[in-house]
Amino acid sequence: MNEVLIKALQLILSLTILVIIHELGHFFFARLFKTRVEKFYLFFNPWFSLFKKKIGETEYGIGWLPFGGYVKIAGMIDESLDKEQLKHPPQPYEFRSKKSWQRLLIMLGGILFNIFLAFFIYSMVLFAWGEKYLPNSEVKYGIMTDSLGLSIGLKNGDYILSLDNKPIDNFRKIVHDIVLNDVKTIQVKRNDSIININIPSTIKANLIKNPNFIEVRIPFIIDGFIENSIGKKFGLQKDDRFVAINNEPAYFFDEVRDKLNKNKNKTAIIKVLRGKDTVTLNIPIPDNGKLGIYPLSDLERFFKLKEINYNFFESFIAGVGKTFDMLNSYIKQFKLLFSPETRAYESIGGFITIGKIFPSEWDWYSFWSMTAFLSIILAFMNLLPIPALDGGFVLFLIFEIITGKKPSDKFLEYAQIVGMVILFSLLIYANGNDIIKLFK
Repeated sequence: MNEVLIKALQLILSLTILVIIHELGHFFFARLFKTRVEKFYLFFNPWFSLFKKKIGETEYGIGWLPFGGYVKIAGMIDESLDKEQLKHPPQPYEFRSKKSWQRLLIMLGGILFNIFLAFFIYSMVLFAWGEKYLPNSEVKYGIMTDSLGLSIGLKNGDYILSLDNKPIDNFRKIVHDIVLNDVKTIQVKRNDSIININIPSTIKANLIKNPNFIEVRIPFIIDGFIENSIGKKFGLQKDDRFVAINNEPAYFFDEVRDKLNKNKNKTAIIKVLRGKDTVTLNIPIPDNGKLGIYPLSDLERFFKLKEINYNFFESFIAGVGKTFDMLNSYIKQFKLLFSPETRAYESIGGFITIGKIFPSEWDWYSFWSMTAFLSIILAFMNLLPIPALDGGFVLFLIFEIITGKKPSDKFLEYAQIVGMVILFSLLIYANGNDIIKLFK
């Protein structure tokens, strides 16, 4: 329960920051061009508000419906569908009275602020924590794969050298590149041979559903025990390193797992290295093939991670690169939604899916990294040319700038309604997917 609460609090805080910054972008450009902003709200407030206070011309408040936020700009048809002002002649302080390029910047303000927020967060994260990752050259025990990897020809213990003959630096980007960069082949070292493995195009849907089909292979060292652990009961101890099961080598996680499953409901002879001594134990393997033990998963115990530190000014340069790398990655992920063969649309999720991405323990590095990425997602999604989103308004404004013809207020009203129907349908679909997954 505590884990759920921590994830929920991180999600709420992150979305609050993102919504405020996004709406602040609209507010900033509106006030820059002397456009009246009537309301500035975190969350929506149909019927009533949790809090509101008027300062100058603007009412600031917090709504009770946590689906974003809004600024109500005078003389503009927005999600409130308030048409009262449009019955009167345009006033100098209204949105509709401003030049088309000014209205364009007002509508792009939220997107620009979200991109800037992502850049600023990434820069500060790089300055405070730097970068740390597992170089592919350090993966000295090879990889561990599952049935999906085995089906395309990979084997446990393979050393992945390159993708489409391009060398790999960061091990954790292997799956990312295979899925998003349309990689056709994997080059691996197996024993003393270099093998070229073809990736079938038909497998991409399974790769999206199973992004962890390639993992780093590490020795199995016991890090802890569950309550009433069979392994502990029969003599296993913390820091024991597996050596063999029934006189067959079993050094790595995949080897231990497979041999335990092979010996379900049997008594197995298990050899472990304890300090400098080899200890032999006879342990009955239960029908689930598990001994109730936790393996050590701290990669720094096995590999030398690469660390890059940045000074204050270097972090901003690196932050720009990081922001556009993540934006490029998300655009590629978004494109997969429109590829029927990938069935990526089945993985669309709502607030539950987003909440699960946050760690179960409060970690500021993870929190800020996730918030920066969500800020990029929010910026990109708002740029989509859907009425009711910023991108819909931008599309109409670009049309006006090119043709010199302004869409009628009645057209904008109907477009807003259509856009809201589309958005609410997507919202219901995404969160409906979450609910369905809970019962599967």
